[in-house]
Parts: sequence; C-alpha cells; structure tokens
Amino acid sequence: MSTMPAQHGHSEACCNIPPIVSQGYNAKGSYEELGGYKTYVTGPSDTTKGIVTIYDIFGYYPQTLQGADILASSGATKYRVFIPDWFKGVPAELAWFPPDTEEKQQKLGAFFQKHPPPSIAANVPGYVKALSEKYPEIKEWALLGFCWGGKVVSVTIASPENPFKAAIEAHPAMVDPKDAENIKIPLALLASKDENPEDVKKFEANLTAPKYIETFPDQIHGWMAARSNLDDEHIKSEYKRGYQTVLNFLSQHL
Repeated sequence: MSTMPAQHGHSEACCNIPPIVSQGYNAKGSYEELGGYKTYVTGPSDTTKGIVTIYDIFGYYPQTLQGADILASSGATKYRVFIPDWFKGVPAELAWFPPDTEEKQQKLGAFFQKHPPPSIAANVPGYVKALSEKYPEIKEWALLGFCWGGKVVSVTIASPENPFKAAIEAHPAMVDPKDAENIKIPLALLASKDENPEDVKKFEANLTAPKYIETFPDQIHGWMAARSNLDDEHIKSEYKRGYQTVLNFLSQHL
C-alpha cells in the first residue's frame, strides 16, 4: 500500500516551488571537492537533513541542477543537496539519445560498460561518510537517483552498508524486481511511460518497507532530469509535480 495520499502523489500544502525556468537557469549552489569528487552543493548550511543525488548519464544538466535547488528549499523542511560527479567531467552526450543508430548504441554501450551501477554504488557509502565528516550537523540522509542513477539507488540501498534513511528513484533504468527484495527503507519510485510496467509492478510487490509508486503515463524516461523539455508547458507541469511528490515523500520519511 502507498503511504501517501492518492491526489497526484503530493500535498500542495507541503511545497512552495518557485517558477520553473525553461532556459538559461542560473544554479543557486556552488561546487566543492568532497570525498574525492567534484560536487554540486545547494541548500541551507544549518539543516540536519541531506540528500545525495545520483544524476543521469548526462551529468550536470540545468534541469538536474534546478531540481536540486527545488528540493533544497521548497518544502517545509530544508535540505542540503549534494550531486557528486561520478564521471569526472566526461558524461554521456545527449545526442546519443535515443540510441537509434548503431553508432549511438555502441557509444552508449561503451559508456555503461565503463560506469556499471554496482561499481558506483560501492563508492556511495564512503562518499556519504566523507560528507558526514565535513557536515556533522547533517544527521539523516536520503538518496535520489535519475535513470541510470535510479539503478545505482537500488543497488546502494539494498546493500548491508546502506547509510540512507529514505530513497527515491525517478524514471529508473534497469528496474529489477530482485533488487527490491533487499530494500528495507522507505522508497518512492516515479516511473515514466518508458519503463516496463510489469517490472515496475513486480518491483513494487517485492518492497516490504513503506513505499510510494506512481507512473507518469505521458512522460518520457528522463523527464525530471536532463531530457526534460521545459519549453513544453505540460512537461514543465509534470516536472514540477514530480519534485512536489519527492518533497512530500521526504517530509514523511526523513
């Protein structure tokens, strides 16, 4: 059963999201070297709650940074949000998507081979330890992942070394119901029309902790991150609703 009300997955009262900027977004945070990774950091310095965001394969796109800024200060609770650069400045190219040619498929395949989610997930607990040492005031952590990053979330929180209290996956790639069997913390999964519905259904069935699962049926894989076309008013509205849903879930579980 969902732990959230059914009205579009969020409570209007919990959030005060600023106007979404379609183009030319000026990020509010800054970059720091943390745990050996360049990291985008945004949000108030006096909060006790932190969010680690695992970006999609396209890295630091304006839509992703704007999402981090929304999460940092739009809810009743404020969060310090951290986005580490796992790709060391060499993300995938948006031009590879969709992978509708052999060349694009080869490039994407090579990228995924170089950055398999389990190898990234293995580094996440150590990264959070470094954050906690630098920011000891942060006592509770959530994990958010987009697309490829959603798979990193599943692997990370299913591990015995999981340091997170709650997690969210937005349009996750490689949804595997077996991952859900070992997830013991509250999890929200916001699916797009491009994830396999049966995989999402089986994944949900295998979750035993509090959960919230919603499919945004007319949104593409990537609508809350780099592939979001915020010039389209409906996509912009669903982008906003996605972040409202995340904030409401976190308000209940972090």
